[in-house]
Amino acid sequence: MATKAEIIDALIVAYNKELETILNYLSCSIDIDGVRAEAIKNALAGDIQGELGHAQQLGARVRQLGGTVPGSQSLKMEQTFLQPPKDSTDVVAVIRGVIAAEEDAIRTYNGIIKLCDGTDYVTQDLAIRILSDEEGHRQQFEGYLKEYAKG
Repeated sequence: MATKAEIIDALIVAYNKELETILNYLSCSIDIDGVRAEAIKNALAGDIQGELGHAQQLGARVRQLGGTVPGSQSLKMEQTFLQPPKDSTDVVAVIRGVIAAEEDAIRTYNGIIKLCDGTDYVTQDLAIRILSDEEGHRQQFEGYLKEYAKG
C-alpha cells in the first residue's frame, strides 16, 4: 500500500512533466515553419490548454492530500525528446517528440494508477481520466506521423 507521501511525490512528478510539456508545445508551436507545419502548430497550440488543465488538476490534488505544489525553481526539466528542432521545417521530429512525450505521460499515469490501487481511489480516478486524454493525444499524433513521414 502506498503512503500519502509516495502518492504526493508521484503527483508532483506528473505535474512537473505536464508543465514541461506545455513549455515545449509552446516553443514548437511557435518555432516550426513551412507549409506542412501549420496543422501541427495548431494542434500543439490547442493541446496546451489540455495539458494546463491536467497540471491544475494534479496541483489541486497535491494540495488536497496536504502537499505543496512546487514553484519553477523546484521543477526539473528533462524532455530531451521534445525540443524545437534545429531545422525549423523538421515537422516530423516535432511529431515524434510529441509521441515520445505522450508515451512518457502514459507510463507516468499508469504508474500512478497502480500506486494508488486499493489506497487512494480519488487520485487513481484522476490518473485514469488524464491517461485517457494522453492516449488520445498520442493517437492523434501517430496519425499525423503516418501522413507526414511519407513526405
